[in-house]
Amino acid sequence: MNLDQYLPVLLFMLIGLVTGVAPQIIGYVLGPNRPYPAKNSPYECGFEAFGDARMKFDVRYYLVAILFILFDLETALLFPWAASLKEIGFGGFLLGLEIVLVLTIGFVYMWLKGALDWE
Repeated sequence: MNLDQYLPVLLFMLIGLVTGVAPQIIGYVLGPNRPYPAKNSPYECGFEAFGDARMKFDVRYYLVAILFILFDLETALLFPWAASLKEIGFGGFLLGLEIVLVLTIGFVYMWLKGALDWE
């Protein structure tokens, strides 16, 4: 077994680890640490904290967040599709339109089900 093949992978992992950990260690060692009561107090949009930090959120909040991520990612994938229309041809164009149609149907379905209504 030749271990020379694994050297680039080991170096890649080592550089990734150093790149991720070194700035945190440097910031902890060199950064100022002067806590005071206002800095250590909980902060909530300019108001004093109220209620329990572990209070439950309405499930619609999570539903809207998931729908935003879903449609945002799908919309972001339309840009490379549109940029490569010459290479993928008419078949690729029709497949892209199918994806847009499915997204539109999903959006209309969520709208009719009331998932986007906020009370």
